[in-house]
Amino acid sequence: MHWWVATMAVLYLLSGITIVRQDEVAVVLRWGRLLGATPALQAHGPGLLFAFPRPMDRVVRVQVKRVLEIPVQTLSSTPANIDENNGMSPTTLDPLLQGYAITGDHNVVHVDMVARYRVRDPAEWAFYGPKSEDVLRVEVTAAMVRSLGEMGVDRVLSDGRKTLIATVTKRAQAGLDASHTGLELSSLELTRLSPPQALVSEFDAVQSAFIGAETARKYAQAYAESAIPQAQTEADSAAQSARAAGASELADARGSAEAFLALNKEYRANTVVVRERLYRDAVERALGRAGNVRWVPPPTSGSYKGFRITLPESEAGSRPARPVRMAGGDDEQ
Repeated sequence: MHWWVATMAVLYLLSGITIVRQDEVAVVLRWGRLLGATPALQAHGPGLLFAFPRPMDRVVRVQVKRVLEIPVQTLSSTPANIDENNGMSPTTLDPLLQGYAITGDHNVVHVDMVARYRVRDPAEWAFYGPKSEDVLRVEVTAAMVRSLGEMGVDRVLSDGRKTLIATVTKRAQAGLDASHTGLELSSLELTRLSPPQALVSEFDAVQSAFIGAETARKYAQAYAESAIPQAQTEADSAAQSARAAGASELADARGSAEAFLALNKEYRANTVVVRERLYRDAVERALGRAGNVRWVPPPTSGSYKGFRITLPESEAGSRPARPVRMAGGDDEQ
C-alpha cells in the first residue's frame, strides 16, 4: 500500500510540469495571483515549465503568435442573435433589436466588422481571463460609434473608409490598453457599411451622382491641362507672327517713305525732268500691261474737253461702251 501512495504522490507532483510549445508563452497563477514581479519574470518561453500542482499553481498557456479573429455585429442590421425570420420588414428599423450608428450629419448606417487580434501581454490576458474578447467587441463598437459621429455619411460611403478604419483601430487599441486586456488589435475589416434597407436606392443615386461629378471634374482638369498649354503655344505663335509682320510692314513703309522723300527732293531740284520721267514711266507701265495698243488721233478741234471714245461692239463684246480717260489736255475724258 505504501508504494501505491508514494506513486500517487509522485504523479501528483509531476502534474505541475507543463510543456510550452514554440508559439506559446506560459504564465503561472499561484493561488490566483501572477507569479513574478516583472512582466519579464511572469512570461515563460517554450520548453519545460516546472510549477506546483493544482490547486496551488495554475499554468496558463497563451498562443502569442497566433492571430485570431472575431465578428463584431453589434452595429449590424441583422446580428447573429436575432432570428431573421421573425417577420420584421426589411424596410423598417427596430432600434431595440437591430444595431446601428449615426453619422456626423445625422444619417443612420449599419456596420459589420471582423476584428483580428493577438495576445500581446500574456500576463494581463491570463489574469483578466479569456473574457477579453467581450471587451474587444465593446471597445471596437464604442470606437466605431464615436468615429462615425465625427464624419459625414457621404465621406463614410465613398473615400473616407481608410481614415475611418485607422481612427477606429487607434481608439479601440487605446481602450483595450486601458482595460488591461493584454490584446493587440492587428486589423479591422469592414465587411459591410451601408445605409438602412429602405434608403439603399436613394444612397445609390447619391453615390452615382458623386462618382459622375468626380469623373467630370477629372475629365475637365485633364482637358484644361491639355488645352491651356496648346492655347498658350498658339497665342505665342500668333504674337510672334504679328511682330514679324509688323516689323516687315514697318520696314516696307520706311523704305517707301525714304524713296518718296528722295524723289520729292529730286523733283524740287529738277521739276520738269522728274515730271516727264514719271509720266513716261507711268505710260510704259500701262502699255506694258495692255494686251492690244491702239493709237487714237486727237480731236479735230484740238480740245479734249468732252472728248469720248466708244469701242465698236465687235471689240467691246458684251461689255457696254464706256468712256476712256485721256491723259494730258484740258481735263478729262
